[in-house]
Amino acid sequence: MITYYFRTVKDTELKKISDIRNGVWIHVESPTEEELTSLTNRLLLDSNILEDAQDFFEVPRLERAGGMTYFFTRYPFNEQEEDIDTAPLLIVMGEAFVMTIAQRPVPQFESFINGKIIAYTTQKTKLFIQMMEMITESFERQLISLRRAVQRDRVKLRKISNQEIVRFVNHEHKLNDMVAAVLPTNVALQQIMSGHHMQIFDDDRELIDDLRIDNDQVVDSARILLKTIQNVRSASEAILANNLNNRIKTLTVLTILLTIPMVISSLYGMNVPLPFAGSVYAFEIVVGVVIVAVGLMVWYFKRNEWF
Repeated sequence: MITYYFRTVKDTELKKISDIRNGVWIHVESPTEEELTSLTNRLLLDSNILEDAQDFFEVPRLERAGGMTYFFTRYPFNEQEEDIDTAPLLIVMGEAFVMTIAQRPVPQFESFINGKIIAYTTQKTKLFIQMMEMITESFERQLISLRRAVQRDRVKLRKISNQEIVRFVNHEHKLNDMVAAVLPTNVALQQIMSGHHMQIFDDDRELIDDLRIDNDQVVDSARILLKTIQNVRSASEAILANNLNNRIKTLTVLTILLTIPMVISSLYGMNVPLPFAGSVYAFEIVVGVVIVAVGLMVWYFKRNEWF
């Protein structure tokens, strides 16, 4: 689906238009081959780069071809089918247009479309920066949500269950996808700062620099949270292993304590001459021997801190 948006500084809202014009924002979502071919022919785009945009696992990078800048990035998107938490986005900076190509809906653009954030499509570099700021902010919100979730599960460390362990694994997956998306995006932003890929004004340079700093903070925070999750998982594994050892030790002690009376009673169940067999106090003597033997074993185990 192809949608054309247009707004100048004189317009009061972002408008949908029917065709391409100077200063247009072309948003392409889940495009067909016919739509991509049509755009390639009309705008003289690089077909090979557009083909790369159809790869759901495409990594962020920056390319320059035919006088146009192709900026690949990724944004937070929970994709169940691909088992990945980010989706690819290609931003094409042409001489008279900005084009975005995405395989999935881009929630970050809703603020532009519904007018919550004022964006002028004729200001190409500013529009690009605003798009990247929205993506960075969405990563920051996701990071805050993950941090809270990790802290909630961390409190339950001593009583951690399989559900918490599965959640920790999912949190790690999200954070790794976040780092894999933001880190190369920041490298591409650094390349843009040179001014060789698109026109950069002094104000824009400062905004891009702030954006890079924000992305660095996202990466650093994500790595710290990853380390926290790894520490919690290591601690939980140690606690679970210790609990298992204690249970095995307890079962071993109980088995030994139950074995003593069982062996003695089994011996006295044999039809052979045995000590005290003819005594009227045989039962009391056997019970006493069992109690003494079990008591000695209990004393021994306590002395060696088995329980």
